Amino acid sequence: MSNAFSVTQQRKQTPLWLWPLLWGALLLIGVVGIPSADSLFRWIEPDARQVIYDRADFHVLLARHMSVVAIAAIVTVVVGVLAGIAVTRRWGSDFLPLVAQLASLGQTFPPVAVLALAVPVLGFGTVPIIVALMLYGLLPIVRNTLAGLHGVDSDIKMAAHAMGMTPTQILRQVELPLAAPVILAGVRTSVTINIATAALGATVGASNLGDPIIAGIVNGNMAYVVQGALIIALLALTIDSLFELLHHHLRSRFSSSSAS
Repeated sequence: MSNAFSVTQQRKQTPLWLWPLLWGALLLIGVVGIPSADSLFRWIEPDARQVIYDRADFHVLLARHMSVVAIAAIVTVVVGVLAGIAVTRRWGSDFLPLVAQLASLGQTFPPVAVLALAVPVLGFGTVPIIVALMLYGLLPIVRNTLAGLHGVDSDIKMAAHAMGMTPTQILRQVELPLAAPVILAGVRTSVTINIATAALGATVGASNLGDPIIAGIVNGNMAYVVQGALIIALLALTIDSLFELLHHHLRSRFSSSSAS
């Protein structure tokens, strides 16, 4: 029990900014070092003629993967937050059930099914996976935006109104800053999930970190699968730790402003 307690205390004392640096460094080492780790991956596939995926450089695949996730995240955050804001206003409250159901609908369809439906309309390439990521990542953002805005104390909003602030000013200067940590938690969930989901884009011609995974499955080469999965996992941990750092900063800022 004492050992477990000491480990917990050490984790609490570890600076949060250290984790993004650690995971980012491991990600960089993985991207740069995998092409030179033939002997390491030979343990996984000792009989394979080739164990290092070399159809594209890993840094190129990483850049493509991040760009797809970033585009989908930007569009989803804009749509999700604006929709959450709209239905929490008096003039849009009637559409709250509709928006909640539409956001939930995106996660009722598996991403593979979305891709299968999107490819005949949008063709092969990057666009179908972006659409799938948008649909799949919308629910956490909408849900947390609603929770964050509904969680703002009505007394605070009444006080702001009494000070002469307009509804737009109350939204920008009171509601959104107070709801920001909760909204950010939804964005964090959405982006982290989509980092892994984006690998499915390789099945429809969107080249990214899913390429070695799909190639490994098709060719029965587990070394390829491990390489792609390892880089995706390190990327997810890096981004997630950055969100954790930002979330901690927002909560600390809110706590200090409330205390003052």
